[in-house]
Amino acid sequence: MGQLIISIGREFGSGGHEIAEKLAKHYDLPLYDHNLLDKIAEERNLNSEELKSYDEVQDGVFHRRVRGMSSSMTEHVAQLQFDYLKEKANAGESFVVVGRCSETVLKDNKGLIAIFVNGDKEQKVARVSKKYELSESQAADLMKKKDRARKMYHNINCDSKWGDSRNYELVVNSSKLGVDKSVQMLIQYIDARVANR
Repeated sequence: MGQLIISIGREFGSGGHEIAEKLAKHYDLPLYDHNLLDKIAEERNLNSEELKSYDEVQDGVFHRRVRGMSSSMTEHVAQLQFDYLKEKANAGESFVVVGRCSETVLKDNKGLIAIFVNGDKEQKVARVSKKYELSESQAADLMKKKDRARKMYHNINCDSKWGDSRNYELVVNSSKLGVDKSVQMLIQYIDARVANR
């Protein structure tokens, strides 16, 4: 089959993470998401909990850059993850990755298939409300907060804009088919893409 890297960007509540898990299981590939920092910490003898406190967040503080180096822990943690993904990709490994600017960080890799998952607000609110046991208004607020953080993180670390369809091969509205049928459709696409290389 050759190298296969599936990058999943997603709106909060869209089921994007669940879709990534199902694709990883189908193709028997490792899934990199928040667990990425555990792997980095283990390999480099760092504290994973400390790293996680800076993951996919922005501290809102202006940091000086000297000779291209930043004093921001958030930027250091992001760069650690970007470098780790590049190392894995350059070593020819196949995997599924959720977020982490992976559609941009790995864009030059021929094995990459970049997907963005969004959804209709009502379905996303219902999903978040059920999963986190929140009222609809609390769920909507959490969605807004999480997506704002993802957008800031992405747009600070990448030249491209978060969720811009031009950064992805496919943009899927998971509300239209549901998670399982979206996964089936994506498998058909991925298999066709791999066969067409």
